[in-house]
Amino acid sequence: MRAYVFPGQGAQSPGMGRDLYNENKDLFDQANSILGFELSKIMFEGSMEDLTKTKVTQPAVFLHSVAKAISLGLDFKPSMVAGHSLGEFSALVAVGSLSFEDGINLVYQRALGMQKACEEQSSTMAAIIGLEDAIVENICEKTEGIVVPANYNTPGQLVISGATDSVGKACEECKEAGAKRAIMLPVNGAFHSPLMSSAEKQLGEALDSINFNVPRCPIYQNVVAQAVNDPDEIRANLKAQLTGSVRWNQTINVMIKDGATVFYEVGPGRALQGMIRKIAPEIKSTSA
Repeated sequence: MRAYVFPGQGAQSPGMGRDLYNENKDLFDQANSILGFELSKIMFEGSMEDLTKTKVTQPAVFLHSVAKAISLGLDFKPSMVAGHSLGEFSALVAVGSLSFEDGINLVYQRALGMQKACEEQSSTMAAIIGLEDAIVENICEKTEGIVVPANYNTPGQLVISGATDSVGKACEECKEAGAKRAIMLPVNGAFHSPLMSSAEKQLGEALDSINFNVPRCPIYQNVVAQAVNDPDEIRANLKAQLTGSVRWNQTINVMIKDGATVFYEVGPGRALQGMIRKIAPEIKSTSA
């Protein structure tokens, strides 16, 4: 069974989407019109610094992923889909649960809300390498202040998120507990933590005004790590995702259990392929 996965923030790079423009000109032009700025120009000509701004990054990765899925045409034959964080929105458009217009509007509202939340408090994220999830979870729970598990990426790689001081303390505790590395990430906010609650509220209001259709195939959503088809459940999980954990490791394992035999990454970069190879090296993963 074919599984298609869609990347999230961090997959951006200068020049992204240029190869997809001629075949999807109307889609790029529509995105520019909806957003009110020339997203495509930033994607094609902007610097990495330009592309790393959250309000640009998220719609850029979303647009690239949706354009790629459309370009696949009849070769896009998913039995199941999943998206890493932001990638859930790309996946939902690709399988007909969301219109492109609604999808990019939601992504932009999500990005603006997250950017605002980042500015409200000093916060960050860190990758903990080489420590069991349960140990990291316990350290987060015992650390003073706000710090939580955010991204369960692969076995032995868990990203934590929260207030800057609390994340720093948790990193030191993790190293003392035997972590191979604790790497502070170059982000300006605590994504997938309670510090995103204001963004969750903003996105929730936008989600409530949008019509969701039943997707053409199940989507395995981050916060529940299981197949979802019901539009109301999809909406609720998208809202909960902003303050909840991305359970990627668990999601991929459940998809394999449910019959996935090959994973295709749809969008910029190859980060998800790398994660899948660490989670299940026996399963084929490739670019779409």
